[in-house]
Amino acid sequence: MTKSKLGWAIPLMRAGYTGKGLVYLAVAGISLYSIWRGGQAQDTSSALGWLETTWGGGSILFVILLGMVAYALWRVLDAAYDLEDYGSEAKGIVARLGMLVTGGIHLGIGVVIFTLLFGGGSSEEGSSIPRYVGMVMGWPRGRWIIGLAALLIVGAGAHYMRQGWTNEYRKHLQASRFTTRWNPILKAGLIAHGVVVGVVGLLFLFAAWRANPQEAGGTGEAFSWLSGQVYGQLLVIGICVGLLGFAVFCFVNAAYRIVPKVSGPDIQTLAAKLTG
Repeated sequence: MTKSKLGWAIPLMRAGYTGKGLVYLAVAGISLYSIWRGGQAQDTSSALGWLETTWGGGSILFVILLGMVAYALWRVLDAAYDLEDYGSEAKGIVARLGMLVTGGIHLGIGVVIFTLLFGGGSSEEGSSIPRYVGMVMGWPRGRWIIGLAALLIVGAGAHYMRQGWTNEYRKHLQASRFTTRWNPILKAGLIAHGVVVGVVGLLFLFAAWRANPQEAGGTGEAFSWLSGQVYGQLLVIGICVGLLGFAVFCFVNAAYRIVPKVSGPDIQTLAAKLTG
């Protein structure tokens, strides 16, 4: 397809990253507020459920819902038409399959929000994940399936951390006064996001290794595991602050992300700007 026919995917991408940023802003912000009040960091479902009870929270959730649907559609289009030019070799195919997985995960968040808004119920991430993991473990070679999923999640976390540590993400962002000044926050946010994703993958790996689906979990369980480590509370606070940076990273992507097969050829990347 030509650039003119693919250009409509850009507003979809912007809406998707905006919704994603709002999700992490809610999780990190509400978790820090909960810790300040003497509680614990919250998982995604709990944070969104808390947001629903606040003034104007329903409207914000509806905006996030639209963003999650947009992000899922953007990832499908990105993978199908290779809009970010990853290629058709093994590495590119893995990257494009990863887009479909992340799109599905965020569509799942959209389902949670839809349930909160229109289903009259609440969502409990901490209890639903072990239930689904246990169901898969009941299949033939189910533990191997969960183990493989765990390795993929750990790999994704390592990928995010590597992108942050090596500054690879700069190649996908347009250089501007804003991205240049906020680059340290973008770097820290991406690394923090990678840590959380990696811990979630480890929890799935523990569940598969010990044949105990109750050990699997999402963001909330990752926070709980981190809090049990040395200086765990400080570690969780640091990760939550980092996730605020990741929310900024998502907003920056919404405004400045470069899509090679759609964007113009003369756009200067953040990588080129910072390396001279």
